[in-house]
Amino acid sequence: MNFSGLFHNLGPLTITGLAQGAIIALFALGYTLVYGVLRLINFAHSEVFMVGTFAALYTWGFFGLDQNSPTPSLGGVIGYMLIGLAAAIVVSGATALLVEFVAYRPLRRRNAPPLAFLITAIGASLAISSTVGVFTHQNIKGVPPLIRPATVVHIGNTVITNLQILIIVLALGLMYGLDRFVNHTRLGRGIRAVAQNPDSAALMGVNKGRVISLVFLIGGLMAGIAAVMYVLKIGDTKFDSGFNLGIEAFTAAVLGGIGNLRGALLGGLVLGVAENYVSGVFGTQWHTAGAFVILIVILMFLPTGLLGESLGRARA
Repeated sequence: MNFSGLFHNLGPLTITGLAQGAIIALFALGYTLVYGVLRLINFAHSEVFMVGTFAALYTWGFFGLDQNSPTPSLGGVIGYMLIGLAAAIVVSGATALLVEFVAYRPLRRRNAPPLAFLITAIGASLAISSTVGVFTHQNIKGVPPLIRPATVVHIGNTVITNLQILIIVLALGLMYGLDRFVNHTRLGRGIRAVAQNPDSAALMGVNKGRVISLVFLIGGLMAGIAAVMYVLKIGDTKFDSGFNLGIEAFTAAVLGGIGNLRGALLGGLVLGVAENYVSGVFGTQWHTAGAFVILIVILMFLPTGLLGESLGRARA
């Protein structure tokens, strides 16, 4: 154990953990939204994220950009970022809707038991991952240096880069916007109504099928944005890149209180920082294991997570 190393590197570990946690939080929104409405763990959401990473990379590659390309001008950076985000959002959103339409909707129509949904979710996850692996077995172009990490704040041994600020601010802004959408718009009230009582919502004129599709779409859009931030931060992707991060995102959703939007954000940030602290004390090989131990300890005292409020009871 190396507690002196943790205290010495507390600032850097916290900042990098918050940046990683922000990506996890955006990823976790898909899990928490679907669970809040359907009480379903959508394990295929990790592949929704994964296809978003490939969509961004292939789109940049279409414009001739790879890891060896020079950094574009400011206008070029903004343009390529928007194009990559648009591609990832569209592909991830479409994949999420496809999963809902092909895998889950037929089961809902037949009133299938929860176990059937769980098995189907795992099957959809493996099917998408394997299919992408078959078609991307050749090396693809790397991530272009659209945002080269540059120091913005330097306090002691703590360095905060432009990319870290972008990821954290983007996650906070999107979370705020989604929270306002769910709690202050007509569509958001429909989501909360179906989450609270689907039958009563249907009697009040809420289209349950449309709400469920909307929930999958929103989760896919957030996963697409997280995918772009991931490839910019990590610099690579592969067909199973969503698996480990998907487990972390699901853990974050449970940690914050699954079915709670604000809980997904809090859980993601806490998990990202906790993983870095564990790595600082015990070494990087304990990065993931330590985070799960922390999750177990927290759930022993707070079984519903840190916030523990379901989507159906969420308020502004």
